[in-house]
Amino acid sequence: MDPLYNIGKLGKVELKNRYLVAPMTRVSAETDGQANERMEKYYERYAEGGFGAIITEGIYLDKSYSQGYHNQPGITDVKQMEAWKPIVETVHQHGTKMIAQLMHAGSQAQGNRFTDETVAPSSIRPKGEQLPFYGGSGPYKEPKEITVNEIADVKKAFANAAILSKEAGFDGIEIHGANGYLLDQFLTDYLNHRQDQYGGSLENRLQFSLEIIEAVREAVGEDFMVGIRISQGKVADQEHKWPNGEKDAYTIFSMLGKTTLDYIHVTDGDGAAPSFGVGTKTMAKAAKDFSGLPVIANGGLGEPDKARKLINQGEADYISLGTSALANPDAPNRISNHMPLKEFNAKEILMPQAQIKDIELKE
Repeated sequence: MDPLYNIGKLGKVELKNRYLVAPMTRVSAETDGQANERMEKYYERYAEGGFGAIITEGIYLDKSYSQGYHNQPGITDVKQMEAWKPIVETVHQHGTKMIAQLMHAGSQAQGNRFTDETVAPSSIRPKGEQLPFYGGSGPYKEPKEITVNEIADVKKAFANAAILSKEAGFDGIEIHGANGYLLDQFLTDYLNHRQDQYGGSLENRLQFSLEIIEAVREAVGEDFMVGIRISQGKVADQEHKWPNGEKDAYTIFSMLGKTTLDYIHVTDGDGAAPSFGVGTKTMAKAAKDFSGLPVIANGGLGEPDKARKLINQGEADYISLGTSALANPDAPNRISNHMPLKEFNAKEILMPQAQIKDIELKE
């Protein structure tokens, strides 16, 4: 049998195949952060197309600093939670699971209806400039250093958002620890100059993520699926690599492997290429070897033979598609019927939908 179509499990949740839709930044929610019918139609396309699971766009989780973009959906209260219910129910009608990705933008925020300030581990701007596609321009704001009390608030917000996600009917949640958002900022040496327990060594810089995992697990119970997304590159610094390569990967993934996580989702420019230099492991293999947890691989894996090889070689357990899914919302059905996939063309796919603003930024 084709390994891409084997039934699998993430935690206690059974997936009908090994294909997931990757989380892709969208800005099509209501101005107050409520999910809407437009989003329901967007996600239903992937469920109809045969994906085993869909991971949502990043969802903000509090009414202070977590929102990253205007018209980003939130799950901060019952009203926003209720707005997600019909979307989850529609996806479930097609036998597809749905995972809520919970996100705190940190200093990469460029549109927040609650505040004009941003927070980060240290008062250091992200590299690069804000994204015009999402209404930003110019350099990122200089963030204020987040306090220990505010860190405690963020942990509570993740836990509360996880509870609301469970109540909305989601099958699990994914903690966004990648792409240069707040958790990844703590992990990044040049963005984290703290002198307390959250700064200094790599182990200390990972501590915030570990505490969030613990808080979320305590909130939702042992049977609810909880994963995390990890990357080296960032929205504002796509070429970033961990300074000590595989050594850092071992530290990060082995520590994550000792938590109650159900999976690790890794993303790279090319998910099948060495991630730490010539002759090194792929990001997925490093995560799998060092954590012992199920791994979702992402990054240029639309070609089925390429994805199949990763699974057959034991480097990944699942494959998530981003731009390939945008071009082919029915990718699993097409591949199983030996139909060719359409090429991703940003102008054809994104520009006619400028008001919907679907895009993947290697996220």
